[in-house]
Amino acid sequence: MKKNNQSHFCSQFARRTLATALSLLLLGPALCVDALAQSWPAKPIKVVVNFPPGGAADQIARAIGIPLAEALGQPVVIENRGGANGNLGGDMVAKSAPDGYTLLMSSGGMVSVNPHIYARMSFDPTKDLVPVASAARVLVYLVAKPNLPVDNIQGFLKYVRENPGKLSYGSAGNGSSPHLAGEMMKSQAGLFAVHVPYRGAAPALQDVLAGQLDFYFDPGIGLGQVRAGKLKLLAVGSLKRSPLFPNVPTLDESGLKGFDADTVFGFYAPAGTPADVITKVNREINRILSTQALKDRIQNLGGEALPLTPAEFGARATEDAKRFGEIIRERKIVGD
Repeated sequence: MKKNNQSHFCSQFARRTLATALSLLLLGPALCVDALAQSWPAKPIKVVVNFPPGGAADQIARAIGIPLAEALGQPVVIENRGGANGNLGGDMVAKSAPDGYTLLMSSGGMVSVNPHIYARMSFDPTKDLVPVASAARVLVYLVAKPNLPVDNIQGFLKYVRENPGKLSYGSAGNGSSPHLAGEMMKSQAGLFAVHVPYRGAAPALQDVLAGQLDFYFDPGIGLGQVRAGKLKLLAVGSLKRSPLFPNVPTLDESGLKGFDADTVFGFYAPAGTPADVITKVNREINRILSTQALKDRIQNLGGEALPLTPAEFGARATEDAKRFGEIIRERKIVGD
């Protein structure tokens, strides 16, 4: 009888041990992810900006990066990787380890525009990247060189219409928001002007200031030159006026109904990044965006701080993709 009891006990112990081992095996990945999220960050975080230094994405990333580093207790290192309308930097992050230590700061165009203008991409931004936190709604401002013989938006539209093909405008590259804004204006107003793509917004701005270009849809980096009288600000490419220039009309109210070239800039992570890490980054960035210092900083760049959940950020990108897709197909825009 004693022998049978011992056999029964051993059998129960073996079954329990096996069940425990199987449970640990199944829970292992989840426990590792949870441990990663709790210990994250344990080293510096790299934020890849997929446009050159000096542009709106770069300035917003650096403005948020300093307080984000303080909040997380680790350095936030900004690395610029421009090219192919944001695709080079996007590809780099999409193929990085999904551990929360490599993030992407991008204009909304990489997700909402690039799939429309490139026949092939080395990654799928809707599958290989996940939205983490939006940063700002970025407006574009129609500016012209100081000696252009116009004083307001109606005079400008009339002048361009009367000089088909004689005026040129720049952009941060084919498919960038300044380029799409120019094409939207040309389509709605029946204009013909020559588009000159650049590798970033900053070099395009420099050529407007130098008089090499006649006009340009500025994503906010040239507003200092507007205030200094070095550029003429004619209109805002948004559905509502900018609080920085309340007397400057929108193109929508100037006769181009529904004109909206706004984009949302924000942070993305490689697909597979732990949800807890994404939640933590989103919470901290939203907190930073709610501070007056960041609101003012982004407004001075011509934008508007826009804290959203990752789901809301992703939904906004989907809506923008539909809106921009229409003008891209109409104007037959292709990537560089």
